Amino acid sequence: MTDQPNTPAPLKLPTLSTARIETLADGVFAIVMTLLVFDMRVPTQEQVDAVGLGQALLALTPNIISYVISFIILGVYWVGHHNQFFYIRRSDRTLLWINILYMMFVALVPFSTGLLSRYGSDRLSLIVYNINLIAVGVVLYLHWAYATRDGHLLGHTLDAKVDRLVRRRILLAPSLYFLAILVSFVSIAAADLLDVLIPILYVLPANFDSIFRGRQDR
Repeated sequence: MTDQPNTPAPLKLPTLSTARIETLADGVFAIVMTLLVFDMRVPTQEQVDAVGLGQALLALTPNIISYVISFIILGVYWVGHHNQFFYIRRSDRTLLWINILYMMFVALVPFSTGLLSRYGSDRLSLIVYNINLIAVGVVLYLHWAYATRDGHLLGHTLDAKVDRLVRRRILLAPSLYFLAILVSFVSIAAADLLDVLIPILYVLPANFDSIFRGRQDR
């Protein structure tokens, strides 16, 4: 009886825990969301003496609106990133760097928000703000697409219908922010209104929530 040659076992790429990724994301989002409030400064005594406290506070309206909108949309992107890790249970070097890229664009939001609140009547400030949020959304999509492409980073079986639903939901915001840029060439006020409505679309209850409802965490 001849010896059969040993067939080498298929090479498995090493995978890592996702705990450090989630911890970093939580920390970055916490810092970035806190930094947003720094664009709102208490009126100085000189301002109050000149126009009164009411008028001085009223002058902060663009800052307050930009703060609220950006805080909510960052919350939406944090929830989206967090929800992905219901399925993603392992990581590798590529996923780590996709997350670094994601955090880089998230960390830029206080700057683009401050630019928008200070120069909101200038179309360029709105374009910069929307490009920033488009970049965050596109990288979040890349994060999901890479992690689910062959299933090796997943801890749960992913239904094709769920995958399509997640992809559409992630891409909705970048698509609308791109639309807002186009609309800004016709009406900056209409583009601003669209930027206000986009976070609301994600905060309102949706059928998408049923994917995670009633499922136990790790």
